[in-house]
Amino acid sequence: MADSASPLRKVLVANRGEVAVRIIRACRDFGIGSVVTYSEPDRDSLPVLIADEAVCIGPAPAADSYLNVSRVLSAAEISGCDAVHPGYGFLSESAEFVEATESCGLTYIGPSAETMRLLGDKISARRTALEAGVPVLPGSVGELRDYKEAAKLGRELGYPVLIKAAAGGGGKGMRVVRREKDLESGFRMCQAEAKAAFGDGRVYLEKYLSAAHHIEIQVLADKHGNCIHLGERDCSAQRRHQKLLEESPSPLVDAALRARLGGWAVAIARAAGYTSAGTVEFILDDDLNPCFLEMNTRLQVEHPVTEEVTDVDIVRRQFLIAAGEKLDLPPDAGEPRGHAIECRIYAEDPDADFEPSPGLVTDLRMPGGPGIRIESCLLAGWRIPPWYDPLVAKVIARGRDRAQAIARMDRALAETVIGGVATTVEFHRRLLKSGRFLRGRHTTSMLDEV
Repeated sequence: MADSASPLRKVLVANRGEVAVRIIRACRDFGIGSVVTYSEPDRDSLPVLIADEAVCIGPAPAADSYLNVSRVLSAAEISGCDAVHPGYGFLSESAEFVEATESCGLTYIGPSAETMRLLGDKISARRTALEAGVPVLPGSVGELRDYKEAAKLGRELGYPVLIKAAAGGGGKGMRVVRREKDLESGFRMCQAEAKAAFGDGRVYLEKYLSAAHHIEIQVLADKHGNCIHLGERDCSAQRRHQKLLEESPSPLVDAALRARLGGWAVAIARAAGYTSAGTVEFILDDDLNPCFLEMNTRLQVEHPVTEEVTDVDIVRRQFLIAAGEKLDLPPDAGEPRGHAIECRIYAEDPDADFEPSPGLVTDLRMPGGPGIRIESCLLAGWRIPPWYDPLVAKVIARGRDRAQAIARMDRALAETVIGGVATTVEFHRRLLKSGRFLRGRHTTSMLDEV
């Protein structure tokens, strides 16, 4: 690295889209070489255009390209990389990929395989939180052996309940059950979905909060035992468990609650032996009573809002931690300065139940001006492929306070033009003007309700 004593010299970016662009830019800031992997339909994509090198790893299906470990690592070998950054999605939470990467003599930019297995399994993650003295939602201690065990626990907890895949993530492998008569079908459907999506049919059950607030804490931990938190993000604006808008700080969290949640997040990270950037997620009821939800062992889509209010480059810190350097951030690094909001721009049609809208981008105008940051993979003339996640851009607005951040975001979205495909831009403008959002009282169920 140009500004450190790190041994890293060339990084394979094992991803696509806007996160690949983000990591390539981090490499360039460091003076590190970047190599991006791509599938055949991504040949003319922005990451391929801006990386130092690019290697095609297969056809469109992710199983034959972005999820194909041997092809990804072969790309690292032929291009002379000494490290791999997985981004998010695809292989980013695969302990097997970590082990395969390290067996090739490459540095994995992220946590260890052992830690990833511990926290990636939602059941063992709950146990880790409890052992660290952090409250969890009432529910099963371990895997549910059969439907009868689920029914007994459901009656004890009271409905609604949530059935979740032990290996779940990204909103998949989850079923809300509101009545006991629907439990058996929900239980079996969740098992089948978990088996199909993750190759692991284990499920567990916990109490479902229908009007909840989703708050997460960003942590950084090095290989020398140092661990800090960078404050919270509010991710309550969701549709079917998928986040759409995030902000930092949360309009609901005061300094005392921030300190408590931050302390719990650090305790869980330490208990798990965590290193790199990670996110500890909490669910809060309407009285703001928090419980541990899960820990994500990777970079988060919404990391820019934390970067904007703390002035900490989280991706840069991932590189430094992977290189063995110590954290040198002050204890108050997690105290927010100003306010930041991120709107995820998906190639989806909100007026058609968010149906994906792949296709040719015929026109493009992205916003700018004070307080606006864009993370995007869009190009005019580029064809958005139908095979991958439809996230194509993120608009981040920063202001001295929440009101200014909202005003700047609305101005930025009004300037945004993405022609040829349907997007969530106008949906976000409507959300920003809704009374519950303006009051900071939106919940995880609000968008499904309205």
